[in-house]
Amino acid sequence: MTTVGTGKFSYTFVQDWPKLPAGVAFGTVSALATDSQDRLYVFHRDDPPVHVFDREGNFLNSWGHRAFANPHGISIHNDIVYVTDREDSVALSFTLEGRPIQVLGQRGVHSDTGCENPGDVVPRAAGPFNYPTEMIPAPSGELYVTDGYRNSRVHRFAGDGHLIASWGEPGKGGANQFHLPHSLLIGPDGNLYVCDRENSRVQVFSQDGTYLTMWTDMHRPNDISLDREGNFYTCERFEGDLPPQVSVYDGQGKVLARFETRGAHGMWVDSRGDIYLGLTGDKSVDKYVRQG
Repeated sequence: MTTVGTGKFSYTFVQDWPKLPAGVAFGTVSALATDSQDRLYVFHRDDPPVHVFDREGNFLNSWGHRAFANPHGISIHNDIVYVTDREDSVALSFTLEGRPIQVLGQRGVHSDTGCENPGDVVPRAAGPFNYPTEMIPAPSGELYVTDGYRNSRVHRFAGDGHLIASWGEPGKGGANQFHLPHSLLIGPDGNLYVCDRENSRVQVFSQDGTYLTMWTDMHRPNDISLDREGNFYTCERFEGDLPPQVSVYDGQGKVLARFETRGAHGMWVDSRGDIYLGLTGDKSVDKYVRQG
């Protein structure tokens, strides 16, 4: 077994961790998340798009057949599953068994940002949605969605689904400017941490959208996660000669550990501090079992 990381952030690397049934394969793995029992839900681009595994990697079940045009982001909070369908421009929630709860947006209806090529700096910001990337709930019951591939915004919704506010403008450096907001979470301090992927930074906001600060010691962060101790994790894409990596930060953005990985689009840290990476190119899931 290979060990990576340093000190208390040392991990045993388990490549291609899930035990898929005979004849079953992943499509492109976009994202993943664990529930309160640390069962892993893998969101991938094939039918059915959600595969569920226990902590040992045993396959349990799957759901969501023909329910998504392009699976993108997934998060699980209080055993509710929150996902985004990128190309249908909707954000949805489900029970752990796959029963629909709520849909934000209209399938196939995209807001007018003037962007045709996903990932470009958009000509103008607009309302929800144009290729959204991730949705999370706040403790208040409000919902936040990053709208990134053909927009440059974070949207804030009431629990019943009506839009409260949106913020963000297209740009390559200033505060509150985004080039592909790709993932987000609410930290222990109640602030919102947003992966501004193509600007190679995490921007930090209050829940009402007030800009607070940014972290820049990273390259092209795809996803951001949090452990029980309040440490933050990002999985980062290659940039130039820099390889894909996972970085661990304290609450002020100081790097605590960093190690190279295979290229990951999604990540999650479970209740024991183990890291899961969802791999697009390799169409698999790697696990890093925490030893520290």
